[in-house]
Amino acid sequence: MLPELMLLGFAAWTLVLLLATVGAYRLSRVLRGRAGMSEFRADHVEGQDWYLRSMRAHANCVENLPAFAVLVYALRTFGIADPTVDPLCVVILAARIPQSLVHVCFAQTDRVVSVRFAFFLVQFLSFCVLIALIVFRR
Repeated sequence: MLPELMLLGFAAWTLVLLLATVGAYRLSRVLRGRAGMSEFRADHVEGQDWYLRSMRAHANCVENLPAFAVLVYALRTFGIADPTVDPLCVVILAARIPQSLVHVCFAQTDRVVSVRFAFFLVQFLSFCVLIALIVFRR
């Protein structure tokens, strides 16, 4: 059940990130009369640097959420009950949140990008281990 909770947490984080950054930015601009509702075009993104990073951080979450969902689904479908599954799923969410925060909160210097990449790498390797467990233990 812990993998499903971590997946739910990942989905919740994706929504919180959207609302707290992109949503708040757009709503504040509209309510202050600085932008109309139709001014936020997908094909021409503009705004403050943190806002642009927020959009990309949210997109990163959206891009990885289906992969995590498929892994959790496969774990349950094949009845995999390995003791490493729960910690790996916790690690995935625990690395996703700071990865997003580093992306949004800091200008993207080489050092910051390296930290952000380290959090991504932790998630990626956790995904790989889960895939290996599913393939070799089913």
